[in-house]
Amino acid sequence: MKIKILSWNVRGANDSEKRKIIKSVIKSNKVDVVCLQETKIKDMSTGIVRSLGVGRHIDWRAINSKGAAGGVLVFWDNRVVDLLEVEEGMFSVSCLFKNCMDGMRWVFTGVYGPVCNRDREVFWEELGSIKGLWRDPWCVGGDFNMIRYSEERSRGGELSASMRRFTEVVEDLELRDYP
Repeated sequence: MKIKILSWNVRGANDSEKRKIIKSVIKSNKVDVVCLQETKIKDMSTGIVRSLGVGRHIDWRAINSKGAAGGVLVFWDNRVVDLLEVEEGMFSVSCLFKNCMDGMRWVFTGVYGPVCNRDREVFWEELGSIKGLWRDPWCVGGDFNMIRYSEERSRGGELSASMRRFTEVVEDLELRDYP
């Protein structure tokens, strides 16, 4: 069974017109699990989630924004996946799911990484802790607010220490960085 996942930095989901666009993309792509980053919503509610999702069969978990920045929302069709456990961190929402069709267990972590350098090591520790929670296959989606390669930067440049550290973390956590 193929699960369709959408991960999208929406740069704000407070506006109802923007939520209509997000909902349209989700509906047209028939997405099962959605992760929205940088929602900029201080108090996520079922009403807001329903305005984004398609249908009545939606469950969700979120990290509220701090001020006008951040926020992660993960929601899913509960006819497709069943939530077994959840872990909410400072920068991530992690869900242990079980597929309704085949019973396969897997983990999805939605992230919105820190913008400030001083918080990055805390973020890396949080991801390492999540990896240690479960032995099931793990998918991480979101915005790390970092790049690994200078080609990803508009102005190019040299490989920085933070880029090397990000690559080290990706390798330590045995993640694959898909283009």
